[in-house]
Amino acid sequence: MDSVHTEKRIKRPPAQSPPNVAGTNHLLNLLPAADRDRLCSKMDRIQTKHGDLVFEPNKPITHIHFPLSGLISVVVEMEEGGIAEVGTIGNEGMAGVPVVLGADSTPNKAFYQIPGESMRISAAIFRDQLVQARTLENIMRLHAQGFLNQVSQSAACNRLHPVEQRLCRWILMSHDRVGKETIQLTQEFLAQMLGVRRASVSIVAATLQKAGFIRYRRGVIDVLNRPAIEEASCECYTVVRRAYERLLC
Repeated sequence: MDSVHTEKRIKRPPAQSPPNVAGTNHLLNLLPAADRDRLCSKMDRIQTKHGDLVFEPNKPITHIHFPLSGLISVVVEMEEGGIAEVGTIGNEGMAGVPVVLGADSTPNKAFYQIPGESMRISAAIFRDQLVQARTLENIMRLHAQGFLNQVSQSAACNRLHPVEQRLCRWILMSHDRVGKETIQLTQEFLAQMLGVRRASVSIVAATLQKAGFIRYRRGVIDVLNRPAIEEASCECYTVVRRAYERLLC
């Protein structure tokens, strides 16, 4: 597979946590201790529920979220009611990239698909911190690039790859971000995120279960054989992950 060209990685102290370590946030871990302590002192630790909103389309983004666990979905809602996912965010990142890029809103919607814990900070305070701490600004901009890589790769994947590979990619991304072998995902949600009929998800999930890759119960996927799922996925999962790791690991 061709290597992915990305920006030069940031300089940081050694022995930091890799992405997706349960109970921590990778971006916060990258900060020097003084910057991290100052930022965290202005944050609230919150417990989230399924469906909790992070931001709404074309409305001011009031808070930035740094997940410690759980999964945030960023979606586009069409006028006729259709929904398509454009990105996911777990404890490798943060929700609020438009603010990092200088905007105060976005046409997209973000909500917690899988509940968990997050560190939350006011968008206004966060903007001030970006100005005060150059390292924080650098990390956030690299994360923004990593998230945009994910969005663009997902657009190509949804256009070019079969649903079987796309579902495997989605399971892998969710597995990374949740950090558990059991993922709470309904077929209805998966169908919306993948842009296919629910019946198509049922057929593919049954095929993966028969092969021993997963066990699917009502609204729950148990990951049984991750290497096999990686093998069955398209290259998009690896492309996005390696690009992110080159930026921020």
